[in-house]
Amino acid sequence: MLQATEKIWMDGKFVAWNDAKVHVLTHTLHYGTGVFEGIRCYKTDSAGSGVFRLKEHVDRLFTSAHICQMDIPFTREQVAEAILETIRVNKIEACYIRPLAFIGYGAMGIYPKENPVQLIIAVWPWGSYLGEEGVKNGIRVKISSFTRPHINATMVRSKTVANYANSLLAKREALKDGYDEAMLLDTDGYVAEGSGENVFIVRKGVIKTPPLTAILEGITRETIMQLAAERNLRVVEERFTRDELYIADEAFFTGTAAEITPIREVDNRRIGTGKPGPVTTALKAAFFDVVQGRDKKHADWLAMVKK
Repeated sequence: MLQATEKIWMDGKFVAWNDAKVHVLTHTLHYGTGVFEGIRCYKTDSAGSGVFRLKEHVDRLFTSAHICQMDIPFTREQVAEAILETIRVNKIEACYIRPLAFIGYGAMGIYPKENPVQLIIAVWPWGSYLGEEGVKNGIRVKISSFTRPHINATMVRSKTVANYANSLLAKREALKDGYDEAMLLDTDGYVAEGSGENVFIVRKGVIKTPPLTAILEGITRETIMQLAAERNLRVVEERFTRDELYIADEAFFTGTAAEITPIREVDNRRIGTGKPGPVTTALKAAFFDVVQGRDKKHADWLAMVKK
């Protein structure tokens, strides 16, 4: 269950958590054209609270909306400030942040006509998405029977509400089969991503991640690629097969919710030693140095929440 906070920002105003409601005939509820972001605010070691890569997340929200031909009725600067203000109003030091733009009440049918585009911002406490034990020791993953949608079947570069029906089915299947997470292949049979995460493998000293074809352009993904390059680790964007995943020395997921989560097993096949490897461990430490304010080189990746 969500741990409720006090207020939700809704179309420019703060409303009580329990009063943030929409009509049951809201267009996006029926047809799925909405866009959203997952963002995290971290409590740093010494400088208060900071939102990780706020600008990049807001930019991606607007990019997703543009792809879906939705005009968000606020500027990027207004949305960024509204996110910071929502954290302040709720007096919360660390949280998950969910901006959601959706097509509101009005016409029904596939074409929404003049229905308004609405925007909400909610924040709440949320720990490790895949569990503290999983982050520490790695998770078990199943190759899904569901495929990541083809690039011309939907807009894969947009973080669109409807796209996550595919992810939900894959995640549900994996959990029912006793795994922690699903891994989806693309329509050509290559490894694509998790149900809500990007994926990396380490093999023979090279870090590999799928190219930006059928996958979402992850902000944590880009962060890890940059942190790896700064440590003279070779990173390539390259397709790889499920059996190359099986024989990887290391594998891990990245994402706002998942952060850096090691993968210890795929389809009952141990990955490497079955424990988080040295590259995964080093990059996870580097990531948390950034988000907890210890990495001064990347201090600009944190938008500080000033009271």
